[in-house]
Amino acid sequence: MKLTYDGLKDSDSWKAANIELPSYNPEELAENTRRDPKWVHFGIGNIFRIFIGGIADKLIREGLLDRGITCVETFDYDVVDKIYKPFDNLALSVTLHEDGRTDKRVLGSLCEALKAPEDWERLKQIFTNPGLQLVSFTITEKGYALHGSDGKYFKFVESDMNNPDKPSGAMAIVTAMLFERFKAGAKPLALVSMDNVSQNGRKLRESIIETAETWQAKNFVPSEFIAYVKDESKIAFNWTMIDKITPRPSDDVGKMLSDSGVEDMNTVITSKRTYIAPFVNAEAPEYLVIEDNFPNGRPPLERAGVYMTDRKTVNLSERMKVTACLNPIHSALCTYDRMLGYEFFADGMHDKDLAELARQVGYVEALPVVEDPGIISPAKFLDECMNVRFPNPYLGDTSARIATDISQGLAFRFGETIKAYVSRYGSAEKLKAIPLAITGWLRYLLALDDEGRNYELSPDPLNQELTQQLAGVELGKPETLTGQLKPILSNANIFGVNLYEAGIGEKIELMFSEEIAGVGAVRKTLHKYLA
Repeated sequence: MKLTYDGLKDSDSWKAANIELPSYNPEELAENTRRDPKWVHFGIGNIFRIFIGGIADKLIREGLLDRGITCVETFDYDVVDKIYKPFDNLALSVTLHEDGRTDKRVLGSLCEALKAPEDWERLKQIFTNPGLQLVSFTITEKGYALHGSDGKYFKFVESDMNNPDKPSGAMAIVTAMLFERFKAGAKPLALVSMDNVSQNGRKLRESIIETAETWQAKNFVPSEFIAYVKDESKIAFNWTMIDKITPRPSDDVGKMLSDSGVEDMNTVITSKRTYIAPFVNAEAPEYLVIEDNFPNGRPPLERAGVYMTDRKTVNLSERMKVTACLNPIHSALCTYDRMLGYEFFADGMHDKDLAELARQVGYVEALPVVEDPGIISPAKFLDECMNVRFPNPYLGDTSARIATDISQGLAFRFGETIKAYVSRYGSAEKLKAIPLAITGWLRYLLALDDEGRNYELSPDPLNQELTQQLAGVELGKPETLTGQLKPILSNANIFGVNLYEAGIGEKIELMFSEEIAGVGAVRKTLHKYLA
């Protein structure tokens, strides 16, 4: 059984393996999509394939959509070469239920895989197609960033600002494609960030406009193009909330598929350290809330379970998830998991101290200051996370994966709650669990577990800068802490607020000094503050 167009023709074998095949002809769908693309997506990794690809697949199966998705990768070309093209862009979706059941389905909705800027001329053809309706994104939070923590342009961004003809970064590539669409008649389009980022549409819009205005100041583009990009009746920047825990590919799932007869189900670790396979495994619960502003039309996304609503409701839904119910708990526990020897997040949830940290971060500190979005109950959402999703032993989600790029989300996952306490009480000093979570992140950066053994930090754009700032701090020698935390804790670019001004900087320093007191000090400190 091969995951290719030809391989799907042996439908009896797939049926015997309890793997559902597309009810449509994916090869014909791909041809139609290449001829008349309606939906482009940037960032074509795991969550895109199983969740966004799954939404499109459902609509196609039900006869509500007659085009698939054009997939564009700007960062990790191995994904295209090793996972998309050898398998005719098909994906095998595996849903892991908390009771051990699995649902397996082949998705044929991913119809073309391109590399940007390598496939430049093809991208221009797509973006100048009048019928193109939406461009969506799952490029992670750092994909929208133009500036480092020092406020300066990244080197590749600096190059892109002087090279509009063929830039390399995602934001400049999209801006260049919008310019092509502008020149071809200024047709409308929706740009829909589906990344796990607070006010993601605003972040996308700001980066695109900054790029465009810089090009205009250098006479690369006319002022009329700026007006086109800023006009949200022409170019919409939809806000969204997305949620579906999608771990790295599981070796157990790969073996299960191989044992059932599916060939080449091996996980690939790309040169950019992406873990990806021909299959995608994820939990069953999923949420996607989208601001309903599509100036060139859209698919009937609500028929696939998507909440279509206004910007305010999207923002409240996203804040509920990112600042209270899910992401803060992920960030609070994943670093302690690494230090206490838990590989899988579900295992850490069964640790009494870590479960209590999760409870206090979510229910005690964050939930009381988050506003109910109306369409989803924050309390019920948090209950589902705590009782069903986080403890799911079959999900296989590693804390190392969750810790990836953790610095990029702290301003929202913790910073928004901290600011809410400052606004309500004049100070955040009454907080205890969130300062303990921040302390754990800082202690994690020493790359030593609670027994003093080394581990590898998960990838993060600030790893080098932060570990240099912590230079000189030694486990077992609290006296080596001589002010190294001050430039970190006062950095509003990291936390969204100066933590000393918020009233918790000194508390975190104290907690940190206790966590470096020696072997076992992390556990001892956790237990002390959570008692």
